[in-house]
Amino acid sequence: QVQLVESGGGSVQAGGSLRLSCAYTNVPFSMGWFRQAPGKEREGVAAIRTGGSTTYADSVKGRFTISKDIVKNTLYLQMNSLKPEDTAMYYCAADWWVEYGRLLSSYEYKYWGQGTQVTVSS
Repeated sequence: QVQLVESGGGSVQAGGSLRLSCAYTNVPFSMGWFRQAPGKEREGVAAIRTGGSTTYADSVKGRFTISKDIVKNTLYLQMNSLKPEDTAMYYCAADWWVEYGRLLSSYEYKYWGQGTQVTVSS
């Protein structure tokens, strides 16, 4: 069983930065950040596996960085150069094993946090 609690969302102007945190219990092998805007499907943003391999959606490459602190049992998403189209509810997800090529697929994750809202104004 894995429990996930996100924090760090908020409102920011375009070009600004936010850092999301996700505190987790146990040690899931694969973890990711997903987002869902109103009327849109949930999409994978970034993911990481134990060992450090990461993957990013094309829309956030070069702007977002995913990382994990195994001492604090916390997953992070550093978001820079935010754009209005980044506005969404952001969710942390985890599972024991996800193939690298499927890390950004929401269907691969069993455990989900409650979400944290990110709003970027122009």
